[in-house]
Amino acid sequence: MFENFSPMMLALFGTSLWETIVMVGISGGIGGLIGIPLGVFLRLTDQGGVLAHRPANALVGALVNAVRSTPFIILLVAIIPFTRLVTGTSIGTWAAIVPMTLAAAPFIARLVETALREVDNGLIEAAQSMGASTWQIVWKVLLPEALPGIVAGLTISFVSLTGYSAMAGAVGGGGLGDLGIRYGYQRFLPDVMLAVVLILIVFVQAIQSFGDWAVRRLSHR
Repeated sequence: MFENFSPMMLALFGTSLWETIVMVGISGGIGGLIGIPLGVFLRLTDQGGVLAHRPANALVGALVNAVRSTPFIILLVAIIPFTRLVTGTSIGTWAAIVPMTLAAAPFIARLVETALREVDNGLIEAAQSMGASTWQIVWKVLLPEALPGIVAGLTISFVSLTGYSAMAGAVGGGGLGDLGIRYGYQRFLPDVMLAVVLILIVFVQAIQSFGDWAVRRLSHR
């Protein structure tokens, strides 16, 4: 077993792992920058929110749900023209980041909205009674109180993006998924496929462990 692991194959594993890290890191980071404000907006405009506005909440919520309900592999193919417009190509690591980011943002938004719902309304009402603005309520009450839940949600998102990155390999997206498909499946090298799976398991475990540690630290501030 593992007799196919030549220096060239090991180099491919290193390159593929780095591509996976880049895809997950960048798409998760940009998805968070989009998804967190989106989740805050959904919470503020929800019924009973500080800026309750049912039509705006329903419209944005519908768009978020529409993207979330689209299977990633379909989204990946459906937005190829947009991906090509943004990156100049429809294959490779950078091309995979576009659909991964679009898939991550609404997912993160809903997780952030859920975390913000857990904040005690009494804290918000107390801040309002002291004359706090909406901006102050968001930055000094909602986000600090919901931070452990938001970090837990981001951890889940990064784990999901790891699966998306492997799926992107099916259409030449690069990363460990691409390596597993091209060598493990198409060239009938089961040891390569097994190694890819093991690396992905360790990668996901590392993300989850770090996220759990961060949540514990934030919960005991």
